Amino acid sequence: MELLMGNEAIALGALKAGVQVVSGYPGTPSTEVLETIAKRNPGEVYVEWSVNEKAALEVSAGAAYSGARTMVTMKQVGLNVASDPLMCVNYIGVKGGMVVLVCDDPGPISSQTEQDTRHFAKYAKIPVFDPVNPVEAFEMIQTAFDYSEKYNTPVIFRSTTRVSHACASIEVGELPTLTKPEGFIKDKRWVIFPRLSYQNKIKLEARESVLSKDFSELKYNQVTGAGKLGIACGGVSYTYIKEELNKANEDYKLFKVATPFPFPEELALNFLKGLEKVLVFEELDPVIEDALIYLCGKYNIQVEIIGKRNGKVPNAGELSTVIAADCISELFGKDYRIQTDAFNDQPSTPMRPPVLCAGCPHRASFYAVKQAMKGKEAVFCGDIGCYTLGNAAPLDMVDTCLCMGAGITVAQGIGRAQDTTTNFAFIGDSTFFASGITGIVNAVYNKSNEVIIILDNSTTAMTGHQPHPGIGKTVMGEIAPVVSIKKIVEAIGVNYLKEVNPLNLKEAVDTVKEAASVEGVRVIIFKSPCIAVTKKREKLTVRQEKCTGCKKCIKELGCPALSIKDGKIKVDASLCTGCGLCSQVCPFGALNKEAN
Repeated sequence: MELLMGNEAIALGALKAGVQVVSGYPGTPSTEVLETIAKRNPGEVYVEWSVNEKAALEVSAGAAYSGARTMVTMKQVGLNVASDPLMCVNYIGVKGGMVVLVCDDPGPISSQTEQDTRHFAKYAKIPVFDPVNPVEAFEMIQTAFDYSEKYNTPVIFRSTTRVSHACASIEVGELPTLTKPEGFIKDKRWVIFPRLSYQNKIKLEARESVLSKDFSELKYNQVTGAGKLGIACGGVSYTYIKEELNKANEDYKLFKVATPFPFPEELALNFLKGLEKVLVFEELDPVIEDALIYLCGKYNIQVEIIGKRNGKVPNAGELSTVIAADCISELFGKDYRIQTDAFNDQPSTPMRPPVLCAGCPHRASFYAVKQAMKGKEAVFCGDIGCYTLGNAAPLDMVDTCLCMGAGITVAQGIGRAQDTTTNFAFIGDSTFFASGITGIVNAVYNKSNEVIIILDNSTTAMTGHQPHPGIGKTVMGEIAPVVSIKKIVEAIGVNYLKEVNPLNLKEAVDTVKEAASVEGVRVIIFKSPCIAVTKKREKLTVRQEKCTGCKKCIKELGCPALSIKDGKIKVDASLCTGCGLCSQVCPFGALNKEAN
């Protein structure tokens, strides 16, 4: 018996199912799935962090064509990047079982959007499995592989943040001995010509009703209880509902939906029989709700549906046991909400907005650009990563942020609409490899006018320091060729290119000024390793006699290691890394960097 996080349970379930090839791109809340497989690899499984989700899904598809069981991992916005091959691979089909693991992020807690992968499954006509907790996730993903092979289709395995990051005790048992896959056999079925797509579309439509019937008998889909009131739910929302129903002494029918597409129609009709009112409780969108409303119309069933469509269940953000209690109270006409004053009197949790770490080189990069462009018109286009935090005060250096790689091309669009500003784009090293190269090629080819700042901190920091092509090692611990960002940019043919350490403030500021003074596509690589990776720490002391308490270091940098005590600057030794940026900003020489 092991205490496992949900993502670990999914990973070990995949290993238990005999997965042989695993690819993916890091993104919270999905990252630990691939990392766990790499860590628990029995030695026969190939694992890779791909450069982006599109590449990862295509690697997985190729291996599945060859008969291997494969899995590709990503978060919900990563599915957008992978959507091109995803929409096609279902038309082609697979030979080995292929699971597309997608972790949704209700809230959102660490994403741009709240998108619901269940819609994508229906759009792509791909079966989707939706576990309620880590224990079920461990078992269900093994079933997902079986269904993938049974129907020669990729399947989507949709988790959400609370399932991925919850913990449970699970009996894993022995992992199977893997057998060599059959291998790729040449056949015209693997070539997606229009005629083949037309024929396969007909098969996909016919398969939907077959899967719906099959899913009605799947053990994870369940109807329990009796009465005239019903509750339908799936995913972690089922767990919330079950917890609150334990407090309610009422008669009800409960419909647990583990496969929202294809919808288990026969089981749903059995659930609806004899009901007067149904509460539908689900994250994020009304997928189950709309399916039930459709069935009521199709079969002329008179049932009142309570859910997101009539505003009784929140249509944005995470659900919870508290919201479940509110909704159950609405359904039963009794108050089942928590009534304890002791609970309500608890002090609220203080707000702790995310900030750049003390010693983060991105702070120095943003500050250098800000100083260089002081008094000038400039637009700063950001991107997805730690450096998105550059939008916060006092730096205030992110004017736009859309999706990975978009900062470079958004800056180009702004430049086409107005020619009065100097347009900057910030992008990290991992994001450069994932989706930034295309934007730079587009800028050079179309003769754009912008300054691109590549923030190279030698890791994929935001998601937990995963390796990328510029580091020289793989997730399996193998030494790999280092792909040079500088050489790629040189090969693209930009007008101006320099590599600078941003912690050398004067040189960084001068370089930005120089780049801003010329035309065309200019690239500055600010290269300095992430402090969490290097763990480098030097001593920073405050010369109290020189400190005037002007607070310039605090007001301009916002470093969490700096504070004020008795009117003087105080350095928190537990946070300070001795990067020395504040000592270069202090006008009185009160901050002194010393080597340990």
